[in-house]
Amino acid sequence: MAERLAALQPFDVLLLGEQHDAPAHQELEREAVQTLAARGQLAAVALEMLPSGATTVAVPAHASQAQVQAAVQWNEAGWPWATYGPVVMAAVRAGIPVLGANLQKAEMQAVMRNNMLDGALPGPALKAQQQAIRLGHCGMLPESQVQPMTRVQIARDQRMAQVLSELAQRASPGQAVLLIAGAGHVDLSLGVPQHLPVHLKVKVAVALADTAQAAIDFAANEATHKPAADALWATAARPAKDYCAGFKAPNPKPALLPTPSSQ
Repeated sequence: MAERLAALQPFDVLLLGEQHDAPAHQELEREAVQTLAARGQLAAVALEMLPSGATTVAVPAHASQAQVQAAVQWNEAGWPWATYGPVVMAAVRAGIPVLGANLQKAEMQAVMRNNMLDGALPGPALKAQQQAIRLGHCGMLPESQVQPMTRVQIARDQRMAQVLSELAQRASPGQAVLLIAGAGHVDLSLGVPQHLPVHLKVKVAVALADTAQAAIDFAANEATHKPAADALWATAARPAKDYCAGFKAPNPKPALLPTPSSQ
């Protein structure tokens, strides 16, 4: 991990993109937190898995896992603590604050109706984001819902960028802010980096648990022809799984997709 981080430095903000159901990715995130914290280079950790406003700032380093979960009102149904707890606790034990970076649930309906978000990305990037939404819903999302869901994705990226910007402003010299989110959120051409201030030194690393072809596909955005990340961190391939199976059944539930549109 030390070598991987060294290859990306310097950075004010480091974005780590993951596949949510790949345990090796959360292990990489835990190692990144511990490595940066041990060197005194980590100011804060921001998570897609928590809504903005959630924070461990008042939580002592010796707090129990249950106390940390209670402090941030962790959503176990959406994000299993067994998966992300080790990452969160690595930061807490090191005295590093963990903060939510996502939209709050109450904001979703207003975001879906906010047509100002349609101009937040350049045309090709917007179309690519819309296509990612279609693919992320297995091609079964009604076309009338593509635009509202794209607005949600963009608004989430904007909120994450806002949180990161505020944290970076408060960081001490030589310290960086770390974001942990799904791979689609950290895409250099489509995601959070598009909404960050240009003066910040931003680096993106994406963990991929798949074949070499998947890395090639994600390495350059088809619509913008620009790299999606500064570094791709390969992990062992996951067992084959039909992520769209849930959409084919009666009363389908959203699938946990390992695509760049993963929420």
